[in-house]
Amino acid sequence: MGRISIFGLGYVGLVSACCLAKEGHSVLGVEPNETKVELINGGKSPIVEEGVEQLIREAVADGRLRAIADPEEAILQTELSMICVGTPSKTNGGLDLKYVHQVSEQIGDALRKKADFHVVVYRCTMLPGSMRNVAIPVIEERSGKKAGVDFGVCINPEFLREGTAVHDYYHPPKIVIGRTDERSGRMVAALYAGLDAPTICTDVETASMVKYADNAWHAVKICFANEIGNLCKSFGIDGHEVMDIFCKDQKLNLSRYYLRPGFAFGGSCLPKDVRALVHSGRELDLELPLLNAVLPSNKAQIERGFQMITSKGNKKVGVLGFSFKAGTDDLRESPIVELIERLLGKGYEIRIYDRSVNPAKLMGANRDYILNHIPHIARLMTEKVEHVLEFAQTIVIGNDAVEFNGIVEKLRKGQVMVDLARVTDHRSEGGRYDGICW
Repeated sequence: MGRISIFGLGYVGLVSACCLAKEGHSVLGVEPNETKVELINGGKSPIVEEGVEQLIREAVADGRLRAIADPEEAILQTELSMICVGTPSKTNGGLDLKYVHQVSEQIGDALRKKADFHVVVYRCTMLPGSMRNVAIPVIEERSGKKAGVDFGVCINPEFLREGTAVHDYYHPPKIVIGRTDERSGRMVAALYAGLDAPTICTDVETASMVKYADNAWHAVKICFANEIGNLCKSFGIDGHEVMDIFCKDQKLNLSRYYLRPGFAFGGSCLPKDVRALVHSGRELDLELPLLNAVLPSNKAQIERGFQMITSKGNKKVGVLGFSFKAGTDDLRESPIVELIERLLGKGYEIRIYDRSVNPAKLMGANRDYILNHIPHIARLMTEKVEHVLEFAQTIVIGNDAVEFNGIVEKLRKGQVMVDLARVTDHRSEGGRYDGICW
């Protein structure tokens, strides 16, 4: 079992401390508040949380948990430190990292006196860049050592809910570890070896962002349910019954489906139905700020795609994938159609390919749409991918048809790709390939 120090015995720090102690680790809690130190060393909890006081009492009695005020003692007596200090908001909404900065200084000063490799694990919520720009430089400067070489740094976001924190510690949805080096990542992963949860090791920036994505999504879900509930009440419907039925769908509604960053949505359903709900809200004098923001947000993603394409400086553009969804011939409210219209309006030369969209074979509403609403675009279509690749300087991937997966390898010198559908695992890199959200 390991020797662990935990800096900051607030909610997250104290729950982590007593659970790690229960697992048999020797834990030193570092806390400047003398009252908290006395309470913990007396086997009492300074916070109200189910199960915590019993865990503290047992761990203190067994000598596995002790609270102190001296950061240097904690570093010199342990091999891994968890930083659980607060990261409050500034008055302008920005993140206040003063406590992170202060603790990082203390750790750096202590590490200067320590020869052994030590792992510093940040368990507080910080935006991407905070680790690289604040925490790590401060420790390196004060210690005179190099992160990833002389000491390790990880970020390990917590997913604890007040009221069920102990249960959540032992039953996490996932364990996320952002690390500067493999050795440190393995040491942190070993702390959770007995837990039944997927462990994801990644870079510190990605791990930092995961926590924000989680909390933003939770906030969006609450606001979405409330706005649907407000509409339901105005219609004389029970909002709870509607959302209970909504939650039965775990294929689309409660799943990873539609949670893949990319281009704007389109088609015959989503834009029309969101507009109808927003219109009903206006008629009912309801405030629906989240639903009202959906279509403008979608429009902004089209603008983002347009700016990416025009920023390449090439006047000849080829579009692979024309319909709003691969494998369909539905062009109604396709964001790619709007994108092409804007490019044509700015004088760009366009060639388009989509195996599923053949004007000669279209029927019904789709045939009427392409022949009567966008005939000028239909004339730009070609029957082979190769024709587009030969013509264009900028290649735009409009949907995720399987046949586009290897296109990036076919680019000739000087050609660039703007990928709106993630048909490759390439990351955006200087010049040749650019993904809209990656």
